[in-house]
Amino acid sequence: MVPAPSCPNTWDYWTSSTSDHVDLICLMPNSVYMPLTVSWDATLQDVKEELWDQAGKYPLFGMLHEMTGYVFQFINSLAVTEEVDDENKRLRDIKPSCGVLLIIERSIERPGEHLLNTHISNLIGKGLNEFDNLKSSEVNDFRMRMRYLAEESMIKRAQSTRLERLRYRCPPRLADSPAVPTTLTSHLNNNCFILVTKVANTEFSFTTNVPVSRTPQQHIDTILKKKVNSLNMRGEDPRSYVLKVCGREEYLFGKEPLIQFLYIQEMLAKDGVPQVMTVSMDKLTLGCDTPIERRQAPPDYSNTIRKKKNHHESSWNIYKNYTCKVETVSGLNVDRPVEVVCQAGIFHGGKALCEAQKTEVKTASKDGVAQWDKELTFPIKVYNMPRMARLCFVIYEITKTKGKRRGKDSKDSINKLAWANTMIFDYKEQLRTGGLTLYMWTHVADETQGDDWLLHPLGTVVSNPSTDSCAALQVCFSNFDCQYPILFPKHETVKAYADDIELGSPDVIARLSRDFEQLRVTAEKDPMYEMHEQEKKDIWASREYFRVEAPELLPKLLSCVEWGERAEAASVARMVAGWPMLRVESALELLDYAYADAAVRSFAVKCLAEIRDENLLLYLLQLVQALKHESYLMCDLSVFLLQRAYNNMTIGHFLFWHLRSEMHVAAVSVRFGLMLEAYCRGCQDHINTLMRQITCLDKLKWASQCVRKKKEISKARAALHQHLQEQHCIETLCDFVSPLTPSLICKKIKPERCRVMDSKMRPLMLEFENVDPTGADIRIILKIGDDLRQDMFTLQMLRIMDRLWKNAGYDFRLNPYNCISMEYAVGMIEVVDDAETVANIQKQSALFNAASTIYKANLFQWLRKQNPSESGFNKAVEEFTMSCAGYCVATYVLGIADRHSDNIMVKKCGQLFHIDFGHFLGHFKQKYGFKRERVPFVLTHDFIHVINKGQRVSGGNEAVDFKIFKEHCETAFKILRKHGHLILSLFSMMISTGLPELRSEKDLQYLRETLVMDLSEEKALEHFRLKFIEAVKNSWKTSFNWAFHNIDKNNRQ
Repeated sequence: MVPAPSCPNTWDYWTSSTSDHVDLICLMPNSVYMPLTVSWDATLQDVKEELWDQAGKYPLFGMLHEMTGYVFQFINSLAVTEEVDDENKRLRDIKPSCGVLLIIERSIERPGEHLLNTHISNLIGKGLNEFDNLKSSEVNDFRMRMRYLAEESMIKRAQSTRLERLRYRCPPRLADSPAVPTTLTSHLNNNCFILVTKVANTEFSFTTNVPVSRTPQQHIDTILKKKVNSLNMRGEDPRSYVLKVCGREEYLFGKEPLIQFLYIQEMLAKDGVPQVMTVSMDKLTLGCDTPIERRQAPPDYSNTIRKKKNHHESSWNIYKNYTCKVETVSGLNVDRPVEVVCQAGIFHGGKALCEAQKTEVKTASKDGVAQWDKELTFPIKVYNMPRMARLCFVIYEITKTKGKRRGKDSKDSINKLAWANTMIFDYKEQLRTGGLTLYMWTHVADETQGDDWLLHPLGTVVSNPSTDSCAALQVCFSNFDCQYPILFPKHETVKAYADDIELGSPDVIARLSRDFEQLRVTAEKDPMYEMHEQEKKDIWASREYFRVEAPELLPKLLSCVEWGERAEAASVARMVAGWPMLRVESALELLDYAYADAAVRSFAVKCLAEIRDENLLLYLLQLVQALKHESYLMCDLSVFLLQRAYNNMTIGHFLFWHLRSEMHVAAVSVRFGLMLEAYCRGCQDHINTLMRQITCLDKLKWASQCVRKKKEISKARAALHQHLQEQHCIETLCDFVSPLTPSLICKKIKPERCRVMDSKMRPLMLEFENVDPTGADIRIILKIGDDLRQDMFTLQMLRIMDRLWKNAGYDFRLNPYNCISMEYAVGMIEVVDDAETVANIQKQSALFNAASTIYKANLFQWLRKQNPSESGFNKAVEEFTMSCAGYCVATYVLGIADRHSDNIMVKKCGQLFHIDFGHFLGHFKQKYGFKRERVPFVLTHDFIHVINKGQRVSGGNEAVDFKIFKEHCETAFKILRKHGHLILSLFSMMISTGLPELRSEKDLQYLRETLVMDLSEEKALEHFRLKFIEAVKNSWKTSFNWAFHNIDKNNRQ
């Protein structure tokens, strides 16, 4: 029963009392009764801040949300229940009867709120109530802030013009510059290109020669004038029209010239004629978010404790060594009594800050329970502890194993059982004190790396959500005899401290000035180069020179910081505040796991602020993975990605699927689920589109499961046709946006054109009618059972390589088709039209046998048949040569393995491209203990025959065409090598993905070997030439392997 309040019950107390303070009784929403003494002149905001300050000392604190989500309720002087929303009011003004305040949740329920929550739960794949059940104040605070961010976005969009809404829903795809790319100049005629423009709702179309400087609006003006003259009708306002790409929901509008639109560039690059249509803006369905009432902005994250000067202690004032107590563990996965040890280490960005500490050996019972009650003291002072330090625990079993030879003595063998990580400071910058239960994760092979292989510093700081089935470690953090909470100093305090100590010895500065160029050479080496300690010290001491002369080397400079030294860590905060903005490529590197400091990561996001949407989409995969390296839910990167997604539905589309595809990963399911919820709340007009995609995906998964039960391929195909023709399939598989390409809309499925592919996982080849009658049908491969994330990543790297080559003036005609992972082992792949596998081309020989596979003229004759004219054939050979050069270099650098004639395809136009990237970084398949692939890249004798245009070369001489091809390969390699830092960084950012062939920095060693970053350009080119000669010399081996592959797997579709 709640005790009687001490506040007098006379009605005139609030006007007659002379006391400075009043005793309140506060009834909290988590069912906790809290007495509180405050100034009677305090505002309700003051009362609330004091309540949340004290609530952390009471039970069930985790059930409380951000305090802005609550309002006060009380009985007023008229004996009426009153709810007050204005927290600037003072206690003396509202006069709560008997000093009793009830804190209740602010009503946020709006019309349709329950339905919205249901839709979001279905999209995420988990109920929103699961976030409530976590009882985490950090989760609750994040949700409150993201809801405010989402609603601000909706308010802004509701007030936008129709053109702005079109820009959001169908953002134009633009190149970085209006200048004509050098790779396109040969496709222009007097600086003009041909454009076909159709007039909507008529049969009229105009084919015009368009100058590269013409804008969409100028072109519309020209077309409408032609339309008026042709149809004898009254003129129309050109500003009410936009240009739509025929066949897809893509629009050309804005002030940029037509040549800057990527659709135009892509069509010209393949000698196509762009086709557009004039469309009235009034006819477009652009939707609009329902206007909503703006809610109160949540307060800054700065802890309210800071406002009470005497109520907290700075961690910089604690001169004791950091300590924590390891108490007990329960739930270990053991079936007998075993000897176990708990080891702990402190890390920052993957680097140990001090020597790890461990408990003595204890025996765990067969129920998995062990007790230590051991206090671990670490050789690092609390004042030196960086803000983003994390404490990593591992529990391992010790077993005695005897040497098998010559009676060796027994020795200890370690078997890792469980691990867990936690931040030393919480999300409100408060040092963790008191007891904590850490729910632990089990170890998997190759999960850690480096000298600290027992610990897992790059792992999540989130507790295992499977609390019923995992080990639970009880630890207790010291309060270092402090009466008040211990907070990390404010950013301003840190910078002021750095300003005071930022002085160097004149002699040292003079020496470093002389040695700067040598230090710069050292810093420019690849990211995996291990510097000596003295080199690190000298580079760090030269940071001012780097800021002025080489700001792009900031990542290497930061790798020299001793984060366990307060002075150096503080200097970083001061340094990045005045550092010049970096290029996108360098900024991305700062979001890797190695850079944990909040100021550094915030600076990296700031550098990305001006990135164009197309470039953001190019690197979105890495940016989503970088979220895993964030220590707290609330971070600049999360806000940046959501804001860009709120402004561009295409970015939102791919952000949604990148996040959702990993929702099965327990370690990120909370973070990614919260991001998905925040996106859906901010883009509610996108929800129906996403729900249609998920509904269609579920239906296709059901059809796939049905056909996979059929062993014979003919029966599987018949079953597929039968299922897709059922009424429920026809009604579902229609009018949805393609997950692969959001600008394509599938009108309805064509069951008779769909088939089951004859491979292990029985992927489905699906065909849909395009909703735009001017567009071709849409073909998609649905693949279930394979993890497509590695394919998706490899294809992204091919796009980036293609961009690097084009920026340097070379178009190697890559074809990085679209691929998207949608769920665990579920994804879609774009079908490339008018293409055949090399295996099928070889099998088209009149008599298929091993000899037909080795016969080098097959491919040459097939291309000749597809391109009967001499000019067409020469163009096809050129296309083949350029694309072959690009893929030779790309597959060599990336170490793409399992290359055979079934995963290399050739289009009828001559363009060669690779598919199926299940193995990379040199993970070549073996058979009977031997590597099946023995050449650095695929360059078979039939490829060479096409490159040479069928010419026979004798005497060991090279044909002129082959020499040109080799020069193209060397050029492509040199360009990629110049951007080796970027390639290594992008791979490094993907280590956290969980791909089996990319788990640690050791896997990146292959890239260092192929790019030979440690050599001069001349030496590197010599190395590449040797590899090229090796590939040509051993091309017969590849052809021989392909012959056996084709005979072994006669799978022509």
